[in-house]
Amino acid sequence: MSPSLPLSPLSVLLVDDEPRSLETLRRTIDEHFNVFTADSAQTAHALMESEPIQIVLSDQRMPGTTGVDFLRQVRAQWPDTVRLILSGYTEAEDIITGINEAGIWQYLLKPWHPDQLLLTLQGAGQLWRLQQENQRLTLELRTSPEQLALRVTQLRNQAKAKAGFDKMVRAVDSPLNEVCRLAQKVARHDLSVLITGESGTGKELLARAIHYASERADGAFVVENCAAMPDNLLESELFGHKRGAFTGATEAHIGLFQQADGGTLFLDEIGETSPAFQVKLLRALQEGVIRPLGDTRSVAVNVRVIAATNRKLEADVASGRFREDLYYRLAGITLYLPSLHERAQDIALIIAEVLKNAPLIGRKFTPEALKLLCQHSWPGNVRELQNEIRRALALADGMELGAELLSPRVRQLPTPAETAPDLPQDEEEGLLKHQLERVEARIIRAVMHRHQGNKSRVAEELGLTRVGLRMKLARLGLG
Repeated sequence: MSPSLPLSPLSVLLVDDEPRSLETLRRTIDEHFNVFTADSAQTAHALMESEPIQIVLSDQRMPGTTGVDFLRQVRAQWPDTVRLILSGYTEAEDIITGINEAGIWQYLLKPWHPDQLLLTLQGAGQLWRLQQENQRLTLELRTSPEQLALRVTQLRNQAKAKAGFDKMVRAVDSPLNEVCRLAQKVARHDLSVLITGESGTGKELLARAIHYASERADGAFVVENCAAMPDNLLESELFGHKRGAFTGATEAHIGLFQQADGGTLFLDEIGETSPAFQVKLLRALQEGVIRPLGDTRSVAVNVRVIAATNRKLEADVASGRFREDLYYRLAGITLYLPSLHERAQDIALIIAEVLKNAPLIGRKFTPEALKLLCQHSWPGNVRELQNEIRRALALADGMELGAELLSPRVRQLPTPAETAPDLPQDEEEGLLKHQLERVEARIIRAVMHRHQGNKSRVAEELGLTRVGLRMKLARLGLG
C-alpha cells in the first residue's frame, strides 16, 4: 500500500430494513465508496457471497434478527471485514455484546451527522487497509525484520508530518498563533493539558500536534469520546476488563490506558462524564495505575492525558457537576481554541487548503461565493466550513464554484436586523413563509451558539426531540 499512489475505493455494505434510511445513508457516502445496500440480513449475506465487501454498516433492530447477530455471522465467515452498528438505542448490554461477540469496531447512534458518519467510515477504511498491510508485514517479518522496522519508522514519520502545528491553517495575524505558540512550548513538558472551545474548532488536531511535538511522539496517540457511551462501557473501554467480568464479556479487553502506555490519551468531551466516573478517572490519574474490570491486580501505566471540552468547566466545578480535584488534575495548563468567528482572517486560507486537497485540483470559488463564505458566522466552526466546501465540490459540474452551490444559510448575508429585536420587512421575497423561516433559523442559530452546538441541549430548550431538531436543521439549511 503506497501512499504515493491513488487508492481504489473500498466497498461498503449498508444494511437497513427502512428504504428511506438506506437511501439517505447511501447518498451520504457514495462519492467516497463503492456502496451496496440490503434491506435484510438474508439479502446482505447473499450479496457478500458474491461481492468482495470491506466494510459493513448494519442497523441494529431489523425484522427477524439484530445487527449484532448478523455481524456475528459476518465475523465467522469474513473475519477481515470491518463491522459497524447503527442504532437509535443505547442499551449497554447490546453494545458490550456486539463489541465482544461480533467484533464490532464502532457503535454509531442515531440521529447521525453526515460528517461524523463519513469520517467514521473513512476510519474504518483506514483500519481495513492497515489490517491488510499488517498481514503482509507479518509475513515479511519472517524473512526481513529490518524492512519491517524501516516501514514502521516511515509510517510514524508520516503520522508526525500530518499532525504538526503547521497543519492548523491560520493567517499571520490569527489569534490561533498565540495558542499554537503556547501549545508548542508546553508540549515538551509532561504536563496534562485541557483544551476548551466550541465544537468543530479543531481540539483533536491541536492535541495530536502536542503529542507529536512531545517526547512521547514515538508512543501511541489514543482517542476516546467520553460523551459517546454510558459509564459502565466507558470504564471498560478505558480500563479494560477480564473475560467474564460482566454479562457479555466473553473475551478479555485491553483498555485504552494500557494501549496508550508510553504515549498520549486524548479524552474528548470530558465535561460530559458523570461524577461517579470522575472519581474512578481521578484515582487512575493520581496513582498512575488502573484496574481492569473483574481483575484483582492493578496495572501501572505511563500516560499523558490531554482532555477537551466545549463546556464551561469552571462553572460546572462551581455548581458541583464536575469534581474540582479532577479539574485541577486535568488542567495543568488550559488552552482555549478560538471559534472561527473570532479568527475570520483564517477563513480564506482554510478554503484554499481544502480546495488544494480536493480530488480534482484547480477548482475555485467565484468572488461572490468567496465573499459569502468569508462573511458567514460559521456557528459550527471549521468543521461546518469544511462540510460546506465539500458540499459545493460535490454539486459542481465544472471547475468554477459559484454562489448557487452554497447552502441557503450561507447565501443569506448577515444584516443588522439579525441582531436587532425588530423583525425586518423582507422586500425581496415578500412572503410570510420566508419571513417566518428566517426568524426560526435565527432563533435556532442563536440557541446553537449559546449551547456551543450541543444538539441535545438545543432540542431541550426549544422543546423538540433530537429527530425533530435534525429535521428542522435540514429544512432550514442549518445542519
